[in-house]
Amino acid sequence: MHEYPVTNRIIEIAQQYGSGRKARSVTAINLVVGEDSGYVPDSIELYFSIIAKDALCENAVLNIKRTKPMLRCGKCGELFLRKPFEFSCIKPECGGEGEPTEFGREFYVESIEIES
Repeated sequence: MHEYPVTNRIIEIAQQYGSGRKARSVTAINLVVGEDSGYVPDSIELYFSIIAKDALCENAVLNIKRTKPMLRCGKCGELFLRKPFEFSCIKPECGGEGEPTEFGREFYVESIEIES
C-alpha cells in the first residue's frame, strides 16, 4: 500500500521535469528498484497507470530496472549474490562470510525522457 504515495511522487517529479522543459509529454520514466528496497515494482506499475491519467506522463512507459541484493565478504571483500540460507563467500579458498551491503536496496528515478 505504501507504493501509492511513492508512485504519486514519481509522477510529480516527472511532471515538474517535463513542465520545466516545456515538454509536450513525458515519454518514459526509468526507475531503479532493489529487491530489498521494500517496494513492489508490480504495485508501482499498477498505481502508475491509474494516477498518471490526464497528466503530462499519461502515456509514458514506466521502465523498472530491478537490482538484486549483494553481500560483501568480510574477509576478501568480494561482492556476490547470496544463495538461499547461505552467507559463505563464493571463493571456496576464502572461507569468509558475506555481510549486507546497500546493493539491492536502491530506489530512485534514473532518468526521464520527454517529447518537446
